[in-house]
Amino acid sequence: MRVLVVEDARTLAEVVAEGLRDQGMAVDVAHDGLAAAAKLDRNAYDVVLLDRDLPGIHGDALCRMITERDDRAMVLMLTAAGAPGDRVSGLALGADDYLAKPFHFPELVLRVRSLARRRPGARARTLRAAGLELDPVRRTVLRDGRPLELSVKEFAVLEALLRVSPGFLSAEDLLEQVWDENADPFTNTVTVTVGRLRRKLGGPPVITTTTGVGYRIGDAPNA
Repeated sequence: MRVLVVEDARTLAEVVAEGLRDQGMAVDVAHDGLAAAAKLDRNAYDVVLLDRDLPGIHGDALCRMITERDDRAMVLMLTAAGAPGDRVSGLALGADDYLAKPFHFPELVLRVRSLARRRPGARARTLRAAGLELDPVRRTVLRDGRPLELSVKEFAVLEALLRVSPGFLSAEDLLEQVWDENADPFTNTVTVTVGRLRRKLGGPPVITTTTGVGYRIGDAPNA
């Protein structure tokens, strides 16, 4: 899942971003509306956490810009104004959810995950392929009924691959979806993470690699 945090209070923005990254999300940050608009033009996001009172482009205008896109992100509006009238006006702009500051971080995480599931085109909650079952809500993975313990990034890579199964994701696709815009495109972190994930999934192998195409989840070939 890829999230854009748009918040002009830099300390709050970084705290939220790091907390979401600890939950396995790829997170980018913008501190004003102009920077946010540029990132939205470059990258595809599942959820945008949008402060309402922004410099550059006001949060209300940015919300309308996001909701007018064909393949739009879900918008969680964050604001210090928590009166019912403010909530109604925020939702009337097209925001999908509204959370007043200060907020409880675990609630923020739950709302972000809920919005990602509601995004048009989102897949069913439990992802299944090749004997694997991944529940993004409960953060559990089973292989042939056996629970597996994965790191945050291993879980995110497996979730991304299962969401497109039986299709492929390139290393660049995984870098974009699981990490963020600050990730070094020349790093071997995807290869290393996939290698660790393969070992934890055990045999027979279910992650295959096609040179020049990428990685996919599929049933292991017959011996």
